[in-house]
Amino acid sequence: MKNKNRIKLLIELFATFFKIGSFTFGGGYAMIPLIEREVVENKKWVTSDEVIDVFAVAQSMPGAIAINSSTFIGYKIAGKRGAIIATAGVILPSLLIITVIAMFFSKVQDSPIVKAVFSGIRPAIVALILTAAIKVSKTSIVDKIGLVLSVLAVILVVVFDVQAIVVILGGAAVGLGIYYLFPLKAARILNSGGHKD
Repeated sequence: MKNKNRIKLLIELFATFFKIGSFTFGGGYAMIPLIEREVVENKKWVTSDEVIDVFAVAQSMPGAIAINSSTFIGYKIAGKRGAIIATAGVILPSLLIITVIAMFFSKVQDSPIVKAVFSGIRPAIVALILTAAIKVSKTSIVDKIGLVLSVLAVILVVVFDVQAIVVILGGAAVGLGIYYLFPLKAARILNSGGHKD
């Protein structure tokens, strides 16, 4: 019975991430809202705070955030097999679709219809990424320091073209600094439960 439940969980894990990989356009960041909805709200595999931590770690590692996130979540739910199954699920739709598109795209890329489709898809992708940013900010920015760090990170990346990994490591350094230099402030932030002061 236990074995059946484990197989059922692995199938559900694969199906969930296959769905995420199939119906999300625009790459990793556009996948964030769908990943969050599926694993937090629908399946309740992880909490909102946990998924934010997963996204933070996934972004700081080499590779696409959606693939890294699926690996982390899969591992949390069902160990090594879960990690492999979830990663395969999220990758497979892209692999299949890209293979088919690669065969035909060069023949239709100059078509006015194809150009019209992509001109509609691009703004929708921006909206998905913006939605992800707003959702993540609600649980990540819990005080004035968090707000200042967020604004500073945007300026560094957008204006000064600083690499994302440098910004993430800088944020981690600030977090550690606050933890050691201002333990009471750190305790308030950590115990805020995602609510702003």
